[in-house]
Amino acid sequence: MLKTPLYQQHLDANARMMEFGGWSLPVNYGSQVEEHHACRKHAAMFDVSHMTVVDMAGSDHADKDGKPATQFLQYLLANDVARLKSAGDALYTCMLAADGGILDDLIVYWRGGDSYRLILNAATREKDLAWIEAEAAKFSSSFEWSLQDDLALLAVQGPAAIDICSQVLTDITGGGELSEALKGVARFSSTESDQLFIGRTGYTGEDGVEVLLPSSLAPTFWQKLLDAGVQPAGLGARDTLRLEAAMNLYGSDMDESVNPFESGIGWSVALEPEARNFIGRSAIMESLGDARRTDQQMIGIVLEDRGVLRGHQPIMMNGREVGSITSGTYSPTQEQSIAMGRVSLSACEVSKVSELLGQGCQVEIRKKLVDARVVKRPFLNAGA
Repeated sequence: MLKTPLYQQHLDANARMMEFGGWSLPVNYGSQVEEHHACRKHAAMFDVSHMTVVDMAGSDHADKDGKPATQFLQYLLANDVARLKSAGDALYTCMLAADGGILDDLIVYWRGGDSYRLILNAATREKDLAWIEAEAAKFSSSFEWSLQDDLALLAVQGPAAIDICSQVLTDITGGGELSEALKGVARFSSTESDQLFIGRTGYTGEDGVEVLLPSSLAPTFWQKLLDAGVQPAGLGARDTLRLEAAMNLYGSDMDESVNPFESGIGWSVALEPEARNFIGRSAIMESLGDARRTDQQMIGIVLEDRGVLRGHQPIMMNGREVGSITSGTYSPTQEQSIAMGRVSLSACEVSKVSELLGQGCQVEIRKKLVDARVVKRPFLNAGA
């Protein structure tokens, strides 16, 4: 089983470890609920060094090929990297199969010129890399791509995350330049120095950063964050936080059997300009039809009865099954069970999701129907 550069730090903090995507990772350090609240109210840190980092750039022949890495990513990704206007900007997107199914979701950062950094999921690593390699082999222009397995990745999230990281980075680098640069970074953008790459991104619904740094520096960074009062948090809190923020989890809310519009992230697909022929475009257009809408849609649900919502539980309306839960959990912030689910609009007898908001439904839990209600996503302060 693979171990991150912070494996020993997790053991020292009495973390409960588990296998995830071939990695040994912390589930929690005692109380998952306390870790969740620390992120919402102050700051928490997550070791996400298992994520896959790929750098891509035009090769020495880029001058004659124009911007080959850019051109390749415009073909590979459902979103359009041309939307990135300033060096450091980030873009959420998916890699699609030819039939429009989601191979993976990822973040791509533009580093200026014809240079990009991609952060992919860990559980889909081998599939992703094989797909990129196969598609790159079909591409005529010259560019290079490489794995960055010598880096650690820490996510520091919460309302105090930026201020704390600014001070800690000053301590590590011995100067305030990077700290000052961080304070000026807009959300969903990044800054970097020779050894540190910092994205103002995250997977919790809170402000914060994701810091890529050499593996050798990770234990020092971790300890300084710990000394500054940042709460270590594991996979358990990461899941409840992301679900409250209605952020999809690959393998639960989306996979190769559904397209982005059926997964509630149609906004991450750039259908304009029409001339950009990305992988999966034809299948997406066919599925949407003239109305540019899919029958399968994502909804938010809160439980109004006792129980806990979990994936694969059937959703019932008017005595018929209309869909199923994709992700469900108990929300420490809302103090109730919440879930995302995929339903058929035609089975619900509506033409758009907004017509379902506030409507009652039922979820089958252990062969018993319990009452629930459809709400807006995200769930933080959610109402009908």
